[in-house]
Amino acid sequence: MSYVTFSFNIIFSVHLLQYNLLYTLGKHLGQTGSDIPDSLKFHQTLRTFLNDKVYDFHFYISKSWPEDPICLHFPGMTKSPNGLLYESFSVYCPHDCLDRLDLLQTEDVLIDWTKPLFINFIHSAIMDRIESFYQDIGTLEKVYGDVYMCSEPSNDLSIEQLPSEEIVMKQLTKDNVETIHNLYPANDMEDIDIFKILVNVLPAYGIFDSTTGQLAAWMMQSYYGAMFSMQTLPEFRRKGYGFYLAQYLTRVVHARGYIPFVVIRPENDASQSLYMKLGFRKVYQTTRAILTPKDA
Repeated sequence: MSYVTFSFNIIFSVHLLQYNLLYTLGKHLGQTGSDIPDSLKFHQTLRTFLNDKVYDFHFYISKSWPEDPICLHFPGMTKSPNGLLYESFSVYCPHDCLDRLDLLQTEDVLIDWTKPLFINFIHSAIMDRIESFYQDIGTLEKVYGDVYMCSEPSNDLSIEQLPSEEIVMKQLTKDNVETIHNLYPANDMEDIDIFKILVNVLPAYGIFDSTTGQLAAWMMQSYYGAMFSMQTLPEFRRKGYGFYLAQYLTRVVHARGYIPFVVIRPENDASQSLYMKLGFRKVYQTTRAILTPKDA
């Protein structure tokens, strides 16, 4: 079977929308579990792309793959200051090959190191390697997140009844997106249109007041496979809605063939405690960064 290939005098060749290649890549990145959890976010991004086609990502592998097993996808997030495809990216490389990331330094077609760049939650070990050569180019503004994974939902936890008869849980719709996106902490990095796709394609649930119909709490699965955007409006907090949603979505995500995982800020002790009760464990730290060249 042929596939579209654009060959440049660069390190990377692009293979767009070629499912056989991407399935092979997904298998190499941990389909059999050999490189999970380190490849978890990148691997689950591939799965949502292949299974649900939630966003038109462009995946690249090195021309010398698999000897140089570097994988890139653009964009790394769905909203950036200039809305450019190659303005943000995500990158994965197995940990026993991190020295190969030095190849990125000479990449001048896909990645323009002379312009501000945005890297969206990659393994901190990979970010450290990038920072080791980028510090001569510019500065990095970093935000950390801890990845918690649930290999198997606990059999000790059953899906309990909703905490109150005055509420109802149902799939979110596009009518709920504006509220959800407005309160999403990183809404400057994710476009509202991706939320409209997510509620239509992936599991996304809300708890509503059964009398007024008001949305009280919600949670959904992201285009990179994670369970995210769990929010509860202030007037509905401390009622157990968040725990119920997290418990339910964990089961649904797992049943759909995904590995349930979340990204939690290191200082968020409450969320860490909640997910550990559901059988999640911390597997690695991830980093989101804004790269600003010195002359920008």
